[in-house]
Amino acid sequence: MTPISTPSGWSSGSEETLRPAVVQDAVTGRVLMLGWMNEEALRRTRETGEVHFWSRSRGRLWRKGETSGNVLRVVEIRLDCDADAVLVQALPAGPTCHTGRPSCFHREPEGGEIPPPPGSILHRLEQVVGSRRDHPEAGSYTAQLFAAGPDEIAKKIGEEAVEVLLALRHQPDRRVLEEAADLLYMLTVGLSLRGLSWDAVLQVLAERRGLR
Repeated sequence: MTPISTPSGWSSGSEETLRPAVVQDAVTGRVLMLGWMNEEALRRTRETGEVHFWSRSRGRLWRKGETSGNVLRVVEIRLDCDADAVLVQALPAGPTCHTGRPSCFHREPEGGEIPPPPGSILHRLEQVVGSRRDHPEAGSYTAQLFAAGPDEIAKKIGEEAVEVLLALRHQPDRRVLEEAADLLYMLTVGLSLRGLSWDAVLQVLAERRGLR
């Protein structure tokens, strides 16, 4: 966890000095929730490695997951440039929202339900690919790949991997980036075919990095 000093002007138990604290999934980048921190909440978060907030409704400190068990394990804490907002990157032990959803941000302004916000362009790509798999559209190249089956998809992944290797050896940087993007697209299709996700891949990377 990145060490930080408690900012001046923060005081324990005072609503006037509460700061918004955004919690982000350290693996996926997905925004999980917004809470409020004072000096005590920030200190307890740093000391315990689990996210603490100050409850404005109850007027007391509380640890996220103290009743549900769905704690948020801290990876990194950052302050914004004016030290009046907190960004916490954490590993969720379960659903973050009290509704059982992974993210608290699941509602439209009009009140409708929407999927949790994706954490990256790969997650957005994953959603589109999954939609083409489940609801094929005429003329969709992605839908054609799924219709062709696993052998064709595996072949395309291999071809794109070779294109990346050739670009790395002999072609300009822009071409390397384009070929890498093509490979990531094909890998997304392959993962989707198996019912796997980029979240699962990122979990493996997190484990190798020692985040779990």
